[in-house]
Amino acid sequence: MIPHYTDHSANERTYLAWVRTAISVMAFGFLLERFDIFLMYASRSASREIAGLHTHASEWLGLGLLLVGALIIVGASHRFYRNRRAIEAAEISPYGGNWSARIMATLLIVMALFLVLYVARQIAVLS
Repeated sequence: MIPHYTDHSANERTYLAWVRTAISVMAFGFLLERFDIFLMYASRSASREIAGLHTHASEWLGLGLLLVGALIIVGASHRFYRNRRAIEAAEISPYGGNWSARIMATLLIVMALFLVLYVARQIAVLS
């Protein structure tokens, strides 16, 4: 029997959940980076020339989300191995908040707000 098996398996499930989240963020970043294709198609299907349609912001935001996804995997791996050592350790260690998780959450919130404003502006330009 593996000592602290339930703790180790919970740690692994949490790690896998972080990896799934990172893959989702990266997939959304890739989709957003290719959002310019949709905007060009929408502007061509309109019978008039659309001024003010900017696609570079979606490319940069998509690349940013790809980077955030990669950073989530790095942070999740660090956290997994730190918790693994803490589970195996004989002494009791306090569980505290992680500053990198707070930074990542803040960065995702800023990106989400930018995305809402960007898409709203593009919809306004298209209509």
